[in-house]
Amino acid sequence: MKIVGLVLGGGVAVVAMVVSCSQPQPVQAPAPAPTPVVVAPPPRPVPTATAGAIVRDASGRQIGALQFADTYAGVLITGSVGNLGLGGHGIHIHAVGKCEPPFTTAGPHFNPTNRHHGFKSSTGPHLGDLPNLDLPAAGTQRFEMLVPGVMLKGPNGLLDADGASIVIHAERDDYITDPAGNSGGRIACGVISQR
Repeated sequence: MKIVGLVLGGGVAVVAMVVSCSQPQPVQAPAPAPTPVVVAPPPRPVPTATAGAIVRDASGRQIGALQFADTYAGVLITGSVGNLGLGGHGIHIHAVGKCEPPFTTAGPHFNPTNRHHGFKSSTGPHLGDLPNLDLPAAGTQRFEMLVPGVMLKGPNGLLDADGASIVIHAERDDYITDPAGNSGGRIACGVISQR
C-alpha cells in the first residue's frame, strides 16, 4: 500500500491510494495420472488335440497322409498327397467318418453352420470347404491349410459321434456351385481319427 499526502489550502488532506502489486501465485502442476496397472490375462492352455488321416484311392492304395491339430485359429491340416494325376483337385472335410468306395459313405460336406458351398458364395462357405490342391504329374505335394472355425473336439468339432473324413475329388472346386463346387467324383478318402 502506498500513501500519498497532498496539501490543500491550510490543511492537509490525505489521500490514500492503494496500489496492488500482485505477486504471481505459484502454479500447481497437475498431479501425474496414475500409471494403469496392466494385468495380463492368464495364458490359455495350448490346444493339444491331434488327429490323422490315411488317404486312400478307390483301389485301397495309400495316396497320402494328413495330420490335424487344434490351434487358437482353427484346425491346421498338414501333410502330403500324390499320385492322383496332374492338376487341380477339390478337397473337402466331410461330415461322416466312413470311407467306402465310391466314398459316398463320407456323407455331405462338414457344415454345422448350414451355409452354402463355396468361398465365392455370399452365403457360404461350408466349414468343410478347403482350397484346391494342385498336384504334380508324379510324386507328392506337401501342403498346409488352416480351417478357421473348426476344432477337433467341442463346438464345430470333427471328432463327434459319427466322426469326419477328408475327400479328394477328380476336378477343381469352382468355389460357388452348391453342394460341392462342381468338383467331380470322389476319388480318394481318409477317415479323420484321433491320435
